[in-house]
Amino acid sequence: MPDRLRELSRRNAEAEAGGGPERRAREKSAGKLSARERIDLLLDPGSFEETGKFVASRATDFGMAEARIPGDGFITGHGRIHGRIVFVFAQDFTVFGGSLSEANAAKIVAIMDTALRVGAPVIGLNDSGGARIQEGVVSLAGYTDIFLRNTLASGVIPQISAILGPCAGGAVYSPAITDFTLMTERTSYMFVTGPDVIRTVTHEDVTKEQLGGAATHNQISGVAHFMTADDAQALATIRELLTFIPSNNLDLAPRSPCTDDPARADASLDSIIPEASNQPYDMCDVITKIVDEGYFFEVHQHFARNILVGFARMNGRPVGVVANQPAVLAGVLDIDASVKAARFVRFCDAFNIPLLTFEDVPGFMPGVQQEHGGIIRHGAKLLYAFAEATVPKLTVITRKAYGGAYCVMSSKHLRTDLNLAWPTAEIAVMGPEGAVNIVYKREFDQALRTAEAVWPQGKPFSEAEKQAILADLRAEKVEEFRSRFANPYVAAERGYIDAVIRPSETRRRLNLALDMLATKREKNPPKKHGNIPL
Repeated sequence: MPDRLRELSRRNAEAEAGGGPERRAREKSAGKLSARERIDLLLDPGSFEETGKFVASRATDFGMAEARIPGDGFITGHGRIHGRIVFVFAQDFTVFGGSLSEANAAKIVAIMDTALRVGAPVIGLNDSGGARIQEGVVSLAGYTDIFLRNTLASGVIPQISAILGPCAGGAVYSPAITDFTLMTERTSYMFVTGPDVIRTVTHEDVTKEQLGGAATHNQISGVAHFMTADDAQALATIRELLTFIPSNNLDLAPRSPCTDDPARADASLDSIIPEASNQPYDMCDVITKIVDEGYFFEVHQHFARNILVGFARMNGRPVGVVANQPAVLAGVLDIDASVKAARFVRFCDAFNIPLLTFEDVPGFMPGVQQEHGGIIRHGAKLLYAFAEATVPKLTVITRKAYGGAYCVMSSKHLRTDLNLAWPTAEIAVMGPEGAVNIVYKREFDQALRTAEAVWPQGKPFSEAEKQAILADLRAEKVEEFRSRFANPYVAAERGYIDAVIRPSETRRRLNLALDMLATKREKNPPKKHGNIPL
């Protein structure tokens, strides 16, 4: 028995040594933690139970038989975060560059299958050079096995990917299917083809950071949802994220004790909307004055900043927040904003998280680039997501709700449970300034004809002179239109708005509605799945 125990200790030491001290030192000098250090920081202390620790590569070509290392560069197992079970895998870059092999792919597949059976989140800590070239097609088959599990698990258990080093080629498609992706500044990057290939094929000269760094994927492509300074912050962010979401699609999100009065009124909300309808304000200020403790956990913060998405709590209950941001592009809906919000709405709906929408939207972004880029198709994604969602849905219109964007932003017509409006709300087909040119065109033409009768003969109106002649009449008609149509009361008369409320009452009204809707049950018609306009 002592000999067997010594053998066990030796094999454990080999597995935990990874690629050796020199390679670990090189990774640390680059600002990266080791795979085991990452797991230790992510999970509750002492909770990690490793599986497949002694799995080794099955390859024999190119000298691989002599280079086997226990664990084969991947650490897999389960542990706890805030006391809840999670499954985790971490790629060890010091072992064959963290490359995927037939053996370590099987380890990932095994924990994903178990996570599905028990209903627990899967977290991937990615740091890999891609498929193991020495193994050929079996490594590609391993990736495909993982992609299948990602797809089957989607909407059933939360899946979170942290990119903590390289992630290239086919490897990027597993994080792309998961629910949330985090990247670290300066040490992580993702791309399908690297700078060298691009330089050869398209003659474009680009660095790894420019092509697929954390800033690129957080600000431009939208592939990543969070950007962190280092590994430690990324792992802390994952722990925080999990406090808002359930373990699976049959559970409710974990409710926290709340010391913030659910009926708290904030008088500053009564004056937060500027007098001028074209003057910006920060919707984050509105959100933080209403939610518990003023805490808004923003997701996709750096991408499509004209719309806000993220998590908050109302009386301890997690909610998903979707809000137009008037401080950026007037809160207009464009392609990126529509896709960003649609994906978040569908996540919340899949995992039983109520949706809270704050609306101040002047419409969809006009322009040739948007039309050619498919604003119709992409805008329809957000419409589809809100219409499909069966979780409790609440909407607050703070100011503008114009045109098709009014319909899309969780309007009453999309089965939204409670639609509130502030007195400053303007609900109309278009803004008064544009609408009067159509509605009162005849009056404007008559005013110009009257002016023309006393105008010096032979001298045509300039455009500036026309505008000067019509200025007073236009201002009068804008106010007339606003009082008749661009207010919340016409919609309230039709039942499209459930109540027009003082802004300071918003928190109380929303919490009462969430309490009432806690047992909501709604189903969509039976079908295999819908055909969202992808």
